[in-house]
Amino acid sequence: MTIAAKLAWDDTVLPFQLDQSDIRGRVARLDGVLDGILKQHDYPNQIEALVAEMALLTALIGQTIKLRWKLSLQVQSKGAVRMIATDYYGPGAEGEPARIRAYASYDAARLTDGAPFDQMGEGYFAVLLDQGEGTEPYKGITPLAGGSLGACAEAYFAQSEQLPTRFSLSFGRSTEAGGNEYWRAGGVMLQHMPPASPFATDGGSGETRLLAADDILDEEEGENWRRANILLDTVEEIELIGPTVPPTDLLVRLFHEEGPRVFDAQPVRFGCTCSEDRVRQSLSIYSASDIEKMTTDDGRVTADCQFCGAHYDMDPTTLGFEARSGAGDDA
Repeated sequence: MTIAAKLAWDDTVLPFQLDQSDIRGRVARLDGVLDGILKQHDYPNQIEALVAEMALLTALIGQTIKLRWKLSLQVQSKGAVRMIATDYYGPGAEGEPARIRAYASYDAARLTDGAPFDQMGEGYFAVLLDQGEGTEPYKGITPLAGGSLGACAEAYFAQSEQLPTRFSLSFGRSTEAGGNEYWRAGGVMLQHMPPASPFATDGGSGETRLLAADDILDEEEGENWRRANILLDTVEEIELIGPTVPPTDLLVRLFHEEGPRVFDAQPVRFGCTCSEDRVRQSLSIYSASDIEKMTTDDGRVTADCQFCGAHYDMDPTTLGFEARSGAGDDA
C-alpha cells in the first residue's frame, strides 16, 4: 500500500461510545510506534506482521483499562513462533502519552510460507495486569484459536471477562513518495457493556467450546451487538490505516445511527523501561560464583534488552549479593 504522509492522528487511540447500543470502543492508528518496535530487530515478514497485530491489540486494550502501571499481552506456542510479548505502560500524568514495547522469539528454521498465524502451533494467549506495588498481579489465558491474534483476544474477553468484544484490524507495509517503506496499523475495537443477564458456565458455542457473544447476551443486547458488528463489517482497509479518513469521520460513517460519542484521544509512543539499575537489581540475587559463570572472556558481564536493543556492560565485581563495594567503575 502507498501512504503519502504521516498524520496528526497517527499513534493515537480514540475512545468512543455508541449511546444507542450500550457499546464502547476504540479506534487506533499506529505508525511511529511500530517503527520504534520493529527497527530493533530484523524479523521475517510473518513475524513482523504478528508483532504489528499484537502491538495494535495492546494499544486498543490498554486504553480501556485505568492503569497505574502495566498491561502485558503474551503469546506462547509450540510452533515456529515461541513467544510474542508486548507491554503497555499507562501515562504517568494527565496529557502524557502511553508507551508500548514488543518483541518476538521464534525458530527461523521452522517458518513456512503460510499465513502469519500458521507459524504458531498449540499454545495460549495471555493478558497480564500489573497495577504496581501493593496490588495483586492478574493473569488470564485462552487457547490459541480462531485464525488470528485478534480472534484470540476476542475469545479471552468472552471467556475470562464475559464481555462480547470485536476487533477489526489492518496492518502492513506502506510506501512513502520517496520509496521508503514502513509499517502502519489501524483498527477498531467494539465491546458490549457488562450484561445484566447470567452467562453460560458449561461451555460455549465457539471453537473448542469457548464462549461467544450469543452465549452471554440476552435477546435485546444480542440484537444491538449484531447490528453494530454488521456496521463494522462495512469498514475498508484504507479507512483503518489510510490518510483520508480521520477516526472521527470513520465513526460517523460507520455508526451515525448508533449515536457515537467520542472522548479525548490518548497518544501512544514506543518506549522501554530498561536501565542499568534494573539489570543490576535482577542480578542482585546471584552469588559471586554465579556471576563468575556469566562473565565473558573479557572479564565483563553483558546484557541486551530484547525490547529496545540496549546493551549493558558491567564489572562483575559490582554485581550480585556478594558485590564488593568500591570495586571499581564500569567502563
